[in-house]
Amino acid sequence: MTSETLGSIPAGDRAGWREVAGPVASRVLRRTRELLGIARPVTWVLIATALILWIAGEMLGWWELTIAALIIGVTLVLCALFLIGRTAYDVTLDLNRTRVVVGERAVGALTLANTGNRAILPSRVVLPVGSGRGVFSVRRLHAGDEAEELFAIPTQKRGILQVGPVSVVRGDPLGLFERVHRRDEPVDLYVHPRTVLFSGQSLGFLRDLDGLPTTDLSPDDVSFHALREYQPGDDLRHVHWKSTARTGSVMVRQYEETRRSHFVIGLSRSAADYRDGAEFELAISAAGSLGLRALRDSQRVEVRVQGRELPAATGKQFLDALSGLEQSRPREGGIVELAGVVSASIALASVVVLVCGSAVSAAQLRIACARLPYGARALAVVVETGAAPGLRRIGEADVLTVGALDQLAGALRKVLA
Repeated sequence: MTSETLGSIPAGDRAGWREVAGPVASRVLRRTRELLGIARPVTWVLIATALILWIAGEMLGWWELTIAALIIGVTLVLCALFLIGRTAYDVTLDLNRTRVVVGERAVGALTLANTGNRAILPSRVVLPVGSGRGVFSVRRLHAGDEAEELFAIPTQKRGILQVGPVSVVRGDPLGLFERVHRRDEPVDLYVHPRTVLFSGQSLGFLRDLDGLPTTDLSPDDVSFHALREYQPGDDLRHVHWKSTARTGSVMVRQYEETRRSHFVIGLSRSAADYRDGAEFELAISAAGSLGLRALRDSQRVEVRVQGRELPAATGKQFLDALSGLEQSRPREGGIVELAGVVSASIALASVVVLVCGSAVSAAQLRIACARLPYGARALAVVVETGAAPGLRRIGEADVLTVGALDQLAGALRKVLA
């Protein structure tokens, strides 16, 4: 028997040792990180300063340095005592609405309950809201007590704000130590763009035998509605001869008009198509208003932006998608490239609306509209903050200029007139 054989460890034992050592090591590392995370950066500076002063005092014989080191050490110990105490709150975060419009305030309540058998000392509660945060001071809670903090979140701009998770913080008055326990899951607050409601004739229908029947009657279609008496000018091909023979009067078929309603919005999010951020926000509001109107008309709505398609099965889903919309990268192109994507992917659209900013030239609009699917009605909405509403014709497309959101309804009435 060789020494190599005597010193070897069976492979099964090595695997078992790794299975035991791995979880233990990870648990030790996690606990170490938690302990190190309690001390703030300034605390480590003070600890290093105290050690330097103590060593210098012993080496140089300066008792003043030693006393300074002791004072710092005692201060650190006293501050660390503030970490003692439970933070086992039962936390409930409740927003009255998770979807608001820009400018509205979202109101919520934060409830902390002590469900334990012992009192919980006063502590601070931190509620992150987007890039900011709110801080609440919670009083001492006896067993079974609860505290409620009301808060309001102002919304100045569109976006998706993450509210939470709630952090319970226990620390000292000097801010040297801080123990943080996170409670509850974050809640997304959708700040929708402003939209405007408008009525009138719908934009998004084309007559098509493969479409869906409507309540409008037609003398010639495929969806049968009823029989009526013959009137001068009716097509004799639609005479129902059996009913004519039975009633003694000439009876003709009447149909429900079938229409294809595939409403497509191409919203440019290229920064090069807009003069400033205000125009981009106005374009999003205009696209949202048009999409909501089409959805109310029970049309099929598709919304394309550079790089992807926005979900638009319902109004809430559409506005949620617009809330998180950001400007695209330059390599993704502008309105011309977006029109090409629409034409290639949605060839059977009945109406295509392109929405862009005032930085797009008439030549670019002409090229973009020429790329749209054949047979679709083309409409371009150009937003220019502060401009007077206008209507012009570029090629086969109607081009609207809108300077404010409330001008959109009147401009569309001109198109449909």
